[in-house]
Amino acid sequence: MTSPVGLHRVVTPAGVLPQAAERLDARPEIGADEVRIAVERLNLDAASFRQLAEKHGGDGDKVRAEVLEIIGSRGKMQNPVTGSGGMLIGTVDEVGPDSPLGLKPGDRVATLVSLTLTPLAVTDGLAGWDGRGEQVPCAGHAILFARSVAAVLPDDLDSRLALAVLDVCGAPALTARVVRPGASVAVLGGAGKSGSLSLAAARRSGAARTVGVVPSEAEAALLRDAGLADHVAVADARDPVALAAAVGEPVDVTVVCVDVPGCEHGAILATAAGGTVVFFSMATSFAAAALGAEGLAADVTMLVGNGYVPGHAEYALELVREVPGVRKLFEGRLTL
Repeated sequence: MTSPVGLHRVVTPAGVLPQAAERLDARPEIGADEVRIAVERLNLDAASFRQLAEKHGGDGDKVRAEVLEIIGSRGKMQNPVTGSGGMLIGTVDEVGPDSPLGLKPGDRVATLVSLTLTPLAVTDGLAGWDGRGEQVPCAGHAILFARSVAAVLPDDLDSRLALAVLDVCGAPALTARVVRPGASVAVLGGAGKSGSLSLAAARRSGAARTVGVVPSEAEAALLRDAGLADHVAVADARDPVALAAAVGEPVDVTVVCVDVPGCEHGAILATAAGGTVVFFSMATSFAAAALGAEGLAADVTMLVGNGYVPGHAEYALELVREVPGVRKLFEGRLTL
């Protein structure tokens, strides 16, 4: 009997949910409420890819070999250091008769649940990937459960662009939920995927002042050209004092979209009393955030961006279609 949350696919240890499992059963045969996807491309989580690239000194062959080893040994893509995975696109291959997802064979879809809980098998040895970018062309299959989430890919956007957007679509939707008209908002990592979408969402929600924080002048130029922020600041988000100074007057909402650890204290310092910090980064230490806020006597609400907000996929794709600066930044990343 299958479980709607995938308990039947857990190999070890018994009794945990798929995300916490050390290994999943990725066999292609599906249960009555499962869906099998013929995989076309993975999108690795930014923090995970950065960790792998830095570990191997940018050697793409070694990165590719480790990703293959992770998938082969775990039956899923879950970086053992960062704990994060990513998501994928592919074509629906088979649908169980009791699946509630509304998918049909032939649909091209993006999975909106993490690869850390998605049974996955790769059959081509990642031969088409050079190991130097987050997007991983591949062949294989993945399994969706009854409680999984997937979106049919839009016809009007390149599939690589749609994959990049849908990988981070929870960030702008949560930003839109948190930001109130007239609020001031700072986004750390403002020129990145989730950061640029979050800036656009803040403006659409009526933010009176937006600050995009980036680590270099090169990214600052890109963000200024995109026109997504009222003020662009260059600062190392890992330096709390420098970050707070760069942001200036503390803001009502700070959204953390960086893929490096150590940014918790700076985000808290940059946020006004009674404000909100949204941690939308898998590199976040939530212990550091909680203890840091206590140590700074900071009266802030801290939210964990879990990647799912109802309607998040449609909202993010709409931003890319309607905000030229966002689309320009995304397409620039794909070109690189």
